[in-house]
Amino acid sequence: MTPAERIAELRAQIRHHEERYYVLNDPEISDAEFDALLEELEALEREHPDLVTPDSPTQRVGGRPVEGFETVEHPVPMLSLDNAYSEDEVRAFDERVRRGLGAPGAALAYVTELKIDGLSISLVYENGVLVRGVTRGDGQRGEDVTSNVRTVRAIPLQLREAVAGRIEVRGEVYLPRQAFERANREREARGEPIFANPRNAAAGAIRNLDPRQVARRGLSSFVYQLLGEPALVPDRHSATLDRLRALGLPVEPHWRLCHGVDEVLAYCAEWREARRSLPFDTDGVVIKLDELALRRRLGATSKFPRWAIAFKFPAEQATTLLHRIEVNVGRTGAVTPYAVLEPIRVSGSTISLATLHNEQEIARRDIREGDTVLVEKGGDVIPKVVKPILAKRPPDSQPWRMPTVCPACGSALHKPEGEVVWRCINSACPARLRRGLEHFASRRAMDIEGLGEALIEQVVSTGLVRDFADLYHLDVESLAALERMGKKSAQNLVGQIDRSRSNEPWRLLYGLGIRHVGERAAQLLMAAFGSIEAVGRATVDELQAVNEIGPVVARSVREYFDEPRNQDLLRRLREAGVRTEAPRPPGGAEALGQLTGKTFVLTGTLSSMSRDEATAAIEALGGKVTGSVSKKTSWLVVGADAGSKLEKARALGVPTLDEAAFLELVGRR
Repeated sequence: MTPAERIAELRAQIRHHEERYYVLNDPEISDAEFDALLEELEALEREHPDLVTPDSPTQRVGGRPVEGFETVEHPVPMLSLDNAYSEDEVRAFDERVRRGLGAPGAALAYVTELKIDGLSISLVYENGVLVRGVTRGDGQRGEDVTSNVRTVRAIPLQLREAVAGRIEVRGEVYLPRQAFERANREREARGEPIFANPRNAAAGAIRNLDPRQVARRGLSSFVYQLLGEPALVPDRHSATLDRLRALGLPVEPHWRLCHGVDEVLAYCAEWREARRSLPFDTDGVVIKLDELALRRRLGATSKFPRWAIAFKFPAEQATTLLHRIEVNVGRTGAVTPYAVLEPIRVSGSTISLATLHNEQEIARRDIREGDTVLVEKGGDVIPKVVKPILAKRPPDSQPWRMPTVCPACGSALHKPEGEVVWRCINSACPARLRRGLEHFASRRAMDIEGLGEALIEQVVSTGLVRDFADLYHLDVESLAALERMGKKSAQNLVGQIDRSRSNEPWRLLYGLGIRHVGERAAQLLMAAFGSIEAVGRATVDELQAVNEIGPVVARSVREYFDEPRNQDLLRRLREAGVRTEAPRPPGGAEALGQLTGKTFVLTGTLSSMSRDEATAAIEALGGKVTGSVSKKTSWLVVGADAGSKLEKARALGVPTLDEAAFLELVGRR
């Protein structure tokens, strides 16, 4: 046997045994025998470096840490799932699906899968070879963690079949319970803080800059979705799972094809207790319509597919001592109470704080400081206090009273008529400012990288920043003097702040944190009025005249701009060079619906705007942006380095727009 033949044979054997061990949990050889195969392969590849290939099992662990992670845009957004917490909510979902398909009496076919409590991942294979792994991120873009994904032995570096072209596989990277417990034992022995739960440990591991450390963590994976050319993707999800398994990819084996909602609910009931016997954490069941054609008919909202839902298992509960009730001040001034608890482990994580919702809820349930309380993780995520254990209440306990002044600034608290939430209306309140700055600097707002919670605490507490406008007067010398801020970091932050001056004005409007004004509302208002100043001059009726802007948003915007201190803030932002005007489409407000009913797909890179900004421009005129080209696509917008979407558009006869034509269409020239 030649060295090349033996290397090929060893790789095939190792891939087979990796699948038996990491995917099927049914090893056929001992660890020592497996290690011997791997050592022989490594020795042969050292002797014949020309025979080393990227998909070799020896290439899973990188040799040195990478500098950082590149941000990658998902061709098709990775949407979240809406949640259901009861049988009634699952039945309501089924009813919505049947109604949406015009089949109210049908017993639809659903696939039920255990919901893996891990980190969502996208895997790209070209001609059967793994070329990229990307985290979910914000759903639109994620981090390129390819070097780390290659260390996860459940994920094959090469598929069993050399599938022609490019496919994308989506799934979860998770930490098995045994590996989680081992990691915590090791951390405890080293005097390091233990991980709260396997999901957090998995998320932290996959973002570690040293692939060798990732490999030691013992991550695993399951996949559940296949994206690619229509000929490569089966027309039913159940067939897709079989196809993924046939390609050698790890598919969680307990999925089931159910006919009708009763079978779905039976599956959920079966796994409510049985899940504890699994070697990994699951917090629910994912319910998906089986037939892909029906999925396409239902479509999705901006956040969730309409054809799937996650049923969350009932939260685990425990009792602990409620030491005291404190309040938190949010960026809009909302003052919300929370419980400070004696730390206790619930659903695999340690809880020391829990939400109490509002003053009325505390009074209704008569929750008091010093009570022994029942706590649970709502949806196995958000800790909350369920009720006090009255039999254990101290004899001298007193009902809790909401404070009358803000704990951060001492201003009197106010509760608007008809609302249940108390608010601090002092716009200079340090607590409001801290939360507001976090929002202002966030990726979807002004996108100031490096301005995180710890640094915000420093610039506020030292008096360097008293409002958003002060950010634009920070200098390198002042920032470099702060704790853990060297000159290089200070220069980078000042550069980020300076770059944000030229952001699209809708980002500024959103970043101001006006109540009820989200990204979409900010984009619509800027498209309608052209400048933040014009938005500020508009009456409630004029604001409501904008499509999708209702009375609540309109009144909130008007109230914000009626405040003199807010007007002064905007004046100072303008004087600091922050962009507040945007080009309006030709024809003004009459043009806002000119793209209604039109569907766009973007490919390549535009030189004059980001993909988010191009999407906002299309949506502001009533258009819709999707991720893939089809016969229903109205236009393909083509930037530099266009991909395969351009070839598909030409094959389907879909019209294309270069950057100049697109800018003219949306009124940006």
